[in-house]
Amino acid sequence: MSKVSIAAYVYGRVQGVGFRFATQHQANALALAGYAKNLEDGSVEVVACGEQAQIDKLLTWLKQGGPQYAKVERVLTEPRAVKDFEGFSIRY
Repeated sequence: MSKVSIAAYVYGRVQGVGFRFATQHQANALALAGYAKNLEDGSVEVVACGEQAQIDKLLTWLKQGGPQYAKVERVLTEPRAVKDFEGFSIRY
């Protein structure tokens, strides 16, 4: 199967609630590579690369609200060029 890559922009109460850490944990469990990064507008950018089925599972988790203390209002996605990431990291 071929790899795909997406960028998801997650809006709501997603900073200061362990969102990036929980996303990293979820992505690692799904064998995805990429990163999660806080953006200046209060959203979180999640870039994930891997098998489509696993990316779909991550997107479902994000849309369902992510970690316990987060409050996801919306998730926007767009395709990205596939890159070779080493694991899933938190970017600052």
